[in-house]
Amino acid sequence: MFRNLLSRLFSDSIVAPGLIATDGEVAIAALFVRIARADDRYTEVERRRIEAVLSRRDGLGPDEAAERRVAAEMIEAEAPDTVRFTRLVKERVALEDRRAVIAAMWEIAYSDGNRSAEEESMIRLVTGLLGVNDRDSALVRQRVLTDLGISGL
Repeated sequence: MFRNLLSRLFSDSIVAPGLIATDGEVAIAALFVRIARADDRYTEVERRRIEAVLSRRDGLGPDEAAERRVAAEMIEAEAPDTVRFTRLVKERVALEDRRAVIAAMWEIAYSDGNRSAEEESMIRLVTGLLGVNDRDSALVRQRVLTDLGISGL
């Protein structure tokens, strides 16, 4: 199953044939995992936050969110680059929802209470690849920090 999904996601064609609706959401989940792993400290807190974000985004129950995260971890580990994930998301997700994806990335990055230059750098790369400008990303970041009750980051 995962091999087929990887084949569809990482086909050389711009829009892979046979791509199904959940593939885009799995690509987003894999981006979440890539952000959390960017600093080489992928914690249980980050895993749980990814699951919470997936539940909220996709209306998944706890078990389904955990399964999606596990699938995303496997796919992210085998993915050769970030560009293919972002290209798929950019093609299939409206700009406003891409901003919500960026917000979720900031939420995941700060969920462990640590500011990581690697995670922030990865989010900035993904932001550009998703066609969201730096100003919007900065505004989203500030909103997330406020919502999380974090100051000084």
